[in-house]
Amino acid sequence: MALREIEEFFARLARAMLHPKTELAYSNAFTLLVAVVLSAQATDKGVNKATARLFEVADTPAKMAALGEKILSDYIKTIGLYRGKAKNVIALSKLLLARHGGEVPREREALEALPGVGRKTANVVLNIAFGEKTIAVDTHIFRVANRTGLAS
Repeated sequence: MALREIEEFFARLARAMLHPKTELAYSNAFTLLVAVVLSAQATDKGVNKATARLFEVADTPAKMAALGEKILSDYIKTIGLYRGKAKNVIALSKLLLARHGGEVPREREALEALPGVGRKTANVVLNIAFGEKTIAVDTHIFRVANRTGLAS
């Protein structure tokens, strides 16, 4: 794609989606972070179903860490790979408390240093929770962008 075509593509997207948002249910930066970590290889609908009850009792790093892996696993067992995800969520909750005063960091490097958080998750959190201009790229977006010439 030529630069002019790419600019037109993004202009059309901006007009079509004036206020894009995630389908994940969340109430703060921490619950968004947890929901995105849980969403790997799962549907947003499935994550929302599991987190509806979870976030009623654990919507902060301290409350989540206090649950422990076993209890957290009980809340999220309907999500694929739930044992590993529970381990990561408990570990990232403890790291947020120890290194960031219980707050979700606004820096990509700090986010990516958390267990279960990669570039895509960091970009989602930075964009949705903090309004940063980032794009979350998964394998599908990567493939389409390369096939259409949007990326090279």
